[in-house]
Amino acid sequence: MIGRPEPAHSGWRSLAPDITPLLDIIFIVLVFLLLTANIPLQTLEVDLPKTDSEALSSIQDTQSITINLLAGSPAWALQGERYEDWEQFKPVLHAQADALKETDLILASDKDVTVENMLKLLAFLQEQQIHATQILMEDD
Repeated sequence: MIGRPEPAHSGWRSLAPDITPLLDIIFIVLVFLLLTANIPLQTLEVDLPKTDSEALSSIQDTQSITINLLAGSPAWALQGERYEDWEQFKPVLHAQADALKETDLILASDKDVTVENMLKLLAFLQEQQIHATQILMEDD
C-alpha cells in the first residue's frame, strides 16, 4: 500500500493552513462595524413652506421682529441693533422671547453666514418653542 511517510517531528497539523490571522482580521472588522453602525444621527427639523417663491419673499405683516445673520465681525442683529457674538446676543433673545412668540419672526441671513450660526439660532428658537418663522430668500 502506498502511503505518506510521517516524519517524527511533524504531524498532520503542519500541512493545514493557519487561519489565525484571518480570524483576527475578521474579528477586528466585525468590532469596527458594530461600533460604527449604531451612531445616532442628530437632526433638527425645519418646516419649509410649500408656496411659490414670490410669496416667500413678500412680508405681509408690519408687526414683525427681524433677526439678521451677518457674515463678518458683527454676526448678529435684532431689529437693526448689531451684536458681536452669540454670548452677547443670546441674553437679548431671552429678554425678547415672549415678544417673539406673539409676533411674526423674520430671519434674514447673508449668503456667506456659516451653518453653525444658523443652527444656533434655529436651536434656540426650537428650545423656546417659537414656531412661526419666516426665512427671507433672495431670488436668483
